[in-house]
Amino acid sequence: MSDFKLNKPRREWLDALSATGSTRFDVAACDAVAAETGRSCIPLWFRANSCEFKVSRGQWDISSFVNESKPLPAPPSVIGLKGGANEPTPAPAPVAPVMQMAGAESRIIPDKMPEYVKWGHHSDVERILRSGEFYPIYVTGLSGNGKTTMILQAAANAKRTCFRVNITRQTDESDLIGGFRLVNGDTVWVDGPAVVAAKQGAILLLDEIDLGGPALMCLQPLLEGNGIFVKKTGEYVVPAPGFNILATANTKGKGDETGSFAHTGIMNEAMLDRFPVTLEQPYADPKTETKILEGKASNFGVDAAAEKDFISDLVQWADNIRKTYMAGGMSEIVTTRRLESILKAFSIFGKHTTAIEMGISRFDEQTKSDMIRLYEKISGERTESNTQESEATDANDNPNAVPWN
Repeated sequence: MSDFKLNKPRREWLDALSATGSTRFDVAACDAVAAETGRSCIPLWFRANSCEFKVSRGQWDISSFVNESKPLPAPPSVIGLKGGANEPTPAPAPVAPVMQMAGAESRIIPDKMPEYVKWGHHSDVERILRSGEFYPIYVTGLSGNGKTTMILQAAANAKRTCFRVNITRQTDESDLIGGFRLVNGDTVWVDGPAVVAAKQGAILLLDEIDLGGPALMCLQPLLEGNGIFVKKTGEYVVPAPGFNILATANTKGKGDETGSFAHTGIMNEAMLDRFPVTLEQPYADPKTETKILEGKASNFGVDAAAEKDFISDLVQWADNIRKTYMAGGMSEIVTTRRLESILKAFSIFGKHTTAIEMGISRFDEQTKSDMIRLYEKISGERTESNTQESEATDANDNPNAVPWN
């Protein structure tokens, strides 16, 4: 080793690195060691270009320190006779490998939902998954209409392993491809879901892909059906037969002008072009949505037959709201997912109107009022909030009026 000055803090840092059993480190591995040893960051002296252990930007090699720190091997010792011959001191146990590929053993086949109703593009998606062909699919549509559920249930029916990754602006290459992690004091390599899916010939589901950033471009080789070079390990991964990539989004990757889907961005055209097919998923038609809600009702312990009229009113109410929304007459929409949550609220509170009010409670007052009046018109029921409002109005108009019960 050169004349690089190693004071006590520097030596302690190098000791912590060498304790992992590795001599080569990148930024992620160093960050993991820093966190494990109570440091807020990688020491500045270690980051400096003048540091003799720095071999390139973001790469370090502490072999010289490790070799210098190793004690000289003890001379062979003579121990007790065994079988009339002297035996040398047993060799020390081998050090565990520095990098381990973890996570490749897990296989996740989605559970089947007994109440699931096949509709829309389900048959097409399931057929593609059963074929085993590499044919990436981009599924787009408004929120809460069953895009993700359709893909997971198609995978369940086809008995295909599926890794679902929810994409955000913070999703980076290490989240998808893999990275070094500190496990039980050891720095190990852990494959990301994209690499695991490729190795297993599984399905990679990129949920809400239009929320992602430039880091998604690391998937370009896989989206072409080609192998991917894992830069930090030097491994070249060739996708196993059956590997496929599916994505869901609320937009077509061209951004959102409505303001409803915050943080969705304009996606790279080169990435979008690698999806050979885009499927647009609308909301289910009233007949199909009724079947969906009847199935969910049973899950929630609600007698679907006894609540047939309530379910029918909900479907008609949501359908009218969606048509008004599409025509620009309303700023909010009632999704299939929200109808399911209303049914769940009914299973808890036992009142239609209470369930409705809870289901739309996140909207502004004017929108809630409009939606409640529409529901009352369809169902003939009066909600508690509108009843109280009417009583207050009657009382103001006529002090002798009797409250409505």
